[in-house]
Amino acid sequence: MTFCLPGVGSLPKLWTSKSVWLGPGHSYLCLFLTDFCGVRNNQRWFSLKTTCLQNTKSINLLIAKARHFRKDEGRNKNVSSGFSDLFSAGAAKKRSQMNCQNKVHDLPSIKNTSQLPTEPLRLEDWDKLKEDFKGKVSFESWISSQMAHHHSSVDVAKSLLAWVAAKNNGLVGYDLLVKYLYLCVFHKQTSEVIDIYEIMKARYKNLEPGAYTLLIRGLSHSDRWREALLLLEDMKKVTIPSRKNYHDCIQGALLRQDVDIAWNLYQELLGHNLIPMLETLKAFFDLGKDIKDDYYSNKLQDILLYLRNNQLYPGESFAHSIKTWFESVPGQQWKGEFTTIRKSGQCSSCGKTIESIELSPEEYEFLTGKIMRDVIDGGDQYKKTTPWELRTFEKFVKSCPPFDIVIDGLNVAKMFPKARESQVLLELVSQLAKQNLRLLVLGRKHMLKKSSRWRKDEMEMVQKQASCFFADDISKDDPFLLYATLHSGNHCKFVTKDLMRDHKACLPDAKTQRLFFKWQQGHQLAIRNKFPGSKMIFQHILSYNTVVQTTGDSWHIPYDEDRVERYSYEVPTKWLCLHRKT
Repeated sequence: MTFCLPGVGSLPKLWTSKSVWLGPGHSYLCLFLTDFCGVRNNQRWFSLKTTCLQNTKSINLLIAKARHFRKDEGRNKNVSSGFSDLFSAGAAKKRSQMNCQNKVHDLPSIKNTSQLPTEPLRLEDWDKLKEDFKGKVSFESWISSQMAHHHSSVDVAKSLLAWVAAKNNGLVGYDLLVKYLYLCVFHKQTSEVIDIYEIMKARYKNLEPGAYTLLIRGLSHSDRWREALLLLEDMKKVTIPSRKNYHDCIQGALLRQDVDIAWNLYQELLGHNLIPMLETLKAFFDLGKDIKDDYYSNKLQDILLYLRNNQLYPGESFAHSIKTWFESVPGQQWKGEFTTIRKSGQCSSCGKTIESIELSPEEYEFLTGKIMRDVIDGGDQYKKTTPWELRTFEKFVKSCPPFDIVIDGLNVAKMFPKARESQVLLELVSQLAKQNLRLLVLGRKHMLKKSSRWRKDEMEMVQKQASCFFADDISKDDPFLLYATLHSGNHCKFVTKDLMRDHKACLPDAKTQRLFFKWQQGHQLAIRNKFPGSKMIFQHILSYNTVVQTTGDSWHIPYDEDRVERYSYEVPTKWLCLHRKT
């Protein structure tokens, strides 16, 4: 039945010359471093099919069938591709390459307005180069920026500054000096960094963050690394240092095996709610194989738990450092192997079962409450969805038995551009309805208007096999999808290719965002392929949680492969398995 209701980087003597003036007025370039009140005569459309019991076994069977899609692929090469593994590392990159493989890209022409010198120039050579410069900006500023960008040699940059000083009675601008410092740091010319540091220390009480960052980085690799700590303290007087500043200081301390300073800096970094660089954490493990005490070992395991709690993944080199450390611990007999996890959730190396991706009842209740308050009921992103419309939908959902699958109708219908929208939607609904699943289709009212893309008879058949809710054409249907799926219970899945990144971003804290992603991975059904005249194939839903985990005598650590580009909403497919030898 259908309801209708009315109504969302040492210079020569120049450095020691007292005539050098650093202009405080120069700056360090950043190169381095719908109103619902106006709606009238609208109608709300939704339909309700006859009640049937929710069927969890049917949903599991549906997901299991994704394992056999390659057999069908072999029989029919005429494939309209939908999704590869939606949340697997590298999947988005592959989809992007597939979408662009038939496109021809015209590369923009590059104009080289001036050839950068590859050897130090004499003063007259610099004069000639300036005469030939046709740009509208300062030649000194432009050439120094280009040299920094292209990482010119320190000697070439030094000859530029000597020319500038000769022209200006020994005066060197702050901006040029900092870009020279950048090149010195990049090329690891420590003695030059120290010379610049002495000049700046004599001239200024305070520097700007960009100069502090370069000096800290350059000094931390020198015998004067402790002075980098002093610069960090000076920096804290005006701003919170960056995680890169802390990384350089921690690395300087670890290179001299001053672990107390390193751990104190690490705790200070966390105290500022900064996410440490993975290189910082790797540095602790790299030193760990040479330190044999329980305190250090416990701190390293705390780092692993930090990765878990923040859903962070080490890179391949970092994973090797973790493996090396574990295997170096005396008397522990750890063995590490790089492996994968089977679809069943079992480690291919040790056979242990990885943590389930299913939310606990407490996690589910917590997440549901947050979604209701911060995504559905709040947020300006849903100005196009009126509160009245949402309330009407909530009443509709509460009046229905729990759904097994919620379908983003318009999203699904447009997955295969060459096919008629109503036909695609009907094929999906019919396929699921045959498994005795209780379905909810969310759509827009224009889908009910007869057109070449939306046949009336096909939409009528959709409404006979599923409960339907058709919102205003200007409405956002994502809140409806989330509400109906969460309200129906932890068993309910949803079908859409939308990755829900906006909704995750608007959640108030990291814990809620992690729970949302965990729930999403375990509940989102993505159509992987559709073969003409045959069934739609769904990708396999992970049964295990992709986070660092331990059972005491084992650790399982997902890591990023070096040559795989993983997007933020994807998870690694490779694991480091660590277990004690028996």
